[in-house]
Amino acid sequence: MKQLLTAVLGLGIALVPAFAHHSFATEYDDTKPVKVTGTISKVEWKNPHIWFYVDVKDDQGKVATWGFSGGPPGMLLRRGITKDVMKLGDVITVSGFRARDGSNNGSGGKVVFAKDGKEVFTAAAEDVVPTN
Repeated sequence: MKQLLTAVLGLGIALVPAFAHHSFATEYDDTKPVKVTGTISKVEWKNPHIWFYVDVKDDQGKVATWGFSGGPPGMLLRRGITKDVMKLGDVITVSGFRARDGSNNGSGGKVVFAKDGKEVFTAAAEDVVPTN
């Protein structure tokens, strides 16, 4: 019995990092959709989530950089989305949800490329899908 308890406890401790990973609802507000169009300025293709950054110009020409969190690289690869899909300088429209802290960060749900209209879903499987 003591060995079983030790094994269960050890397994529970080993799984803590998996459960400690943030959830969509913790980081993003599904009542605050965001849709921006801009130029890809940076892509970080690494675990636990990819991040891509989009330079967005407002009506006065001022540039604000938005950071979007995507799914894990392995999951995106299984969807056919490779790290070469998003290239620096590409103009994209991103539909997602704003970060709860109000920063220019969001979940990077739907991405549409201006050059050919190609659409990809970059968010993690558990994320809310934007309808816009």
